Amino acid sequence: MATRHVAQAGRPLMNIVRMKGVPILQQLEIEECLLRTSSDNWCIINDGADKPNIVMGISGKPAELVEIKPVLEDNIPVIRRFTGGGTVIVDHGTIFVSFICNKDDVADVQPYPRPIMSWSSLLYSQVFEGIADFRLRENDYVFGLRKFGGNAQSITKNRWIHHTSFLWDYETRNMSYLKLPKRAPEYRLARDHLDFVCPMKDYISRSDFISRTIVAAGRLFSVESTEFEAVKSSSNVNFTPTSRLLTNQELEAASMIAT
Repeated sequence: MATRHVAQAGRPLMNIVRMKGVPILQQLEIEECLLRTSSDNWCIINDGADKPNIVMGISGKPAELVEIKPVLEDNIPVIRRFTGGGTVIVDHGTIFVSFICNKDDVADVQPYPRPIMSWSSLLYSQVFEGIADFRLRENDYVFGLRKFGGNAQSITKNRWIHHTSFLWDYETRNMSYLKLPKRAPEYRLARDHLDFVCPMKDYISRSDFISRTIVAAGRLFSVESTEFEAVKSSSNVNFTPTSRLLTNQELEAASMIAT
């Protein structure tokens, strides 16, 4: 993949890619390709998924995380992504933001999960400044004690990705497809999904959130817009992504384990 190394005012370049309604599996495949085959910095923003999908971390177990019977009955796709983190259900109400960075371009951030998480929270503190009581609690973004953003990461020798699914809004019914995880954050206090999460729409518009995120990134990087189609075509290299859709057979087998 061709690379560009252009910077202004002593700041490293970051390519901003804005998308709308791109299927989440396609987004994950593009992001992993950029992480592993590009040497540029990227900020990928996808405003909404095309349809509901359940997305699990790389080590997620469907029997523990997903209500398999209704998922199969309603044909809800279940994806295992290439990064860690928890399980989310995403749809048109989800806004995805991913940062893919060279560790040398953010040299003050140690390439480990907690420092990267702290770096991201400082960036989003600027996004939500004056809007709400934004905090990083454990591995989640919250307003007060209610979660609106879930994070996941993957770290390679020289690069890392930090991506977030922001809950701008949600369908109440979709939350019933997820089980209460055995390993939950302490601040969750055994609350069910509807008491645990909150929609961003109560605090900020979609367009304002996206524009403020780009402005915040521009304080750390020299940002440059890149067309999605150019990234899509350049990511079609000889690369095999590891994010994948689980088959119905796999889910049925997991259901047998759960029972």
